[in-house]
Parts: sequence; structure tokens; C-alpha cells
Amino acid sequence: MSQVLRWPNAARLALSIVVNVEEGSESTILDGDRGPEPVDELGVTLKKPLRMHANESNYEYGIREGWPRIHRLLQKYNIQATFTAAAVSLERAPEIAQVIREEGHEACSHGYRWMHQFFMNEDQERQFIRDAVASIEKTTGQRPYGWLSRYLHTDNTRRLLQEEGFLYHMDDYSADAPFWGAVENSSEPMVIVPYALDSNDMKFWTSPSLTAEDWLQYAKRTFDVLYEEGADTARMMSLGLHLRIIGRPGRIWALEEFLKYATAHSDVWITTRKAIADTFVEQAGDKRVRPSLR
Repeated sequence: MSQVLRWPNAARLALSIVVNVEEGSESTILDGDRGPEPVDELGVTLKKPLRMHANESNYEYGIREGWPRIHRLLQKYNIQATFTAAAVSLERAPEIAQVIREEGHEACSHGYRWMHQFFMNEDQERQFIRDAVASIEKTTGQRPYGWLSRYLHTDNTRRLLQEEGFLYHMDDYSADAPFWGAVENSSEPMVIVPYALDSNDMKFWTSPSLTAEDWLQYAKRTFDVLYEEGADTARMMSLGLHLRIIGRPGRIWALEEFLKYATAHSDVWITTRKAIADTFVEQAGDKRVRPSLR
């Protein structure tokens, strides 16, 4: 019989800070891609096979300026984060890989490159996964145990991740706590550590009218509700960040205000997604798969 999930030290909420590292892995003809990445903050798509110098600099900003600001806050508030990193990004930004390696953060795979995998056949996807594992292990000294796709994945993805030694999958937005998820063509379920888009800083691009004040208020209110619910049942909150988005000077202050707010609560467990998955596995009992609504 499964046990009631409880966080360590009687914490009311598990808070997962997710730092996406995609810069250097985006689409560009320099890497043999058919076209460049869309201009992020403008949503302009250029389908011709031309080099987009200005947009390349937008991604460079994330490494040059955004990353140092985010890193400073992680250190200041003693945050253990999960870095959902495209492997090639860490190869091209070894200073970030070094921080992951030396400061106790988790490296989670966001693919070998920041690219879609939904069109891959099984052999191609397996190799994509293996290449990511080998690269991240080389740059950070740890193999990834979690996986986040670029939006879409295949019916084979979870099974392939299982077969390649992954612990959890996070391409899911259906819950506020981990659960056992079904795996197609496998008798064994997989730990799902769900993610969240509503609190993600990507909203600054998808909702251009959103201000840093709006984002901060939304993040705090999300925290408050989950913290309140955490008195009776296990709850987790995901806060997704991007170097080139929240790392801007007009937004970074909002992240600091949120971290200041969250760390003022002594009964909040700020931790990595792997630690959340490990805790769930230790207590989950019979691996009962949550019923599907479809």
C-alpha cells in the first residue's frame, strides 16, 4: 500500500528552481540547420537559410550578461537548482558546467541540442539521448537523470529514457506533485516530476504586456497557495528561468524578490528535481500509475 508523500524535515513545500540553458544550441545555419531561430522577443520567423546575426547576439546575451546575474542570486540565497541544459550549450559555456559541477546543482538533460525530437525515429531518438548523456557527463562530471524535451516528444521517449538509465521525465504539466506515469510498451512506470508553464519566465515573450511586477506577483501567489495546501498534502512548485529572459536588468530584480520571499520560509525545501524524484521513489510504495483522463 502506498504511503502519504512527505518532504524531508516536515517541509510544507518543495520548491524547484529550474535554470534552462539553451544558448549556443539554438537553430542556426552555422550548425547546418535549415534556418535560424525566430527572434525571441519579437516573434519574427525567417524561413530562408540566412544567418541571423542580431538574434545570435540575443542568445549570447544570456551567457555574457544574464548568467552572471542569475549565478549571483543562486549563490546569495544558497539555492540548489536544476539546470535543464542542452548538452552542446554546456560544451560552449564551460563556465556554467563548472558551476554545476562545483556548487552542487543538478544537470538535467534538455536534449543534445535545443531542438525538436518529435520527428525522430526510434534509433535517431535513442542516439540523441545517448549523445546528450555522454556530453553532459563529460562537461559536468555527472550524468543526467532527468529529461525535458523541447515542447514535443515521441511515443517512444519515456521507454527510451528508461532504457538509458533515466530516473524521471518532466514533460508534463498535469500535477503539483510527482507521480508514477505510464510508459508505452513497458510494464514499468516512470517517475514524472511535472513542470509548470504558467510561472515560467517564458511568459515575458508569449505575453508581451507582462511586466516584472506581474510575474513576481503571480509567482508569489502560486507559492502562497501551494504552501497553504502543503499543510495537508505534498506540494511542489516549479519556477522556470532562462538566462536571456529573466537575466535582463529590468527583470532580474523580480527573481531576487521572489527568492528573498521564498527563503524567508524555514519550512520550504528548495532542492533539485532529482532529490524530489528520489524522495518520491523512497516513499511511493507500490508504483501505482495515476489513472489517465484520456
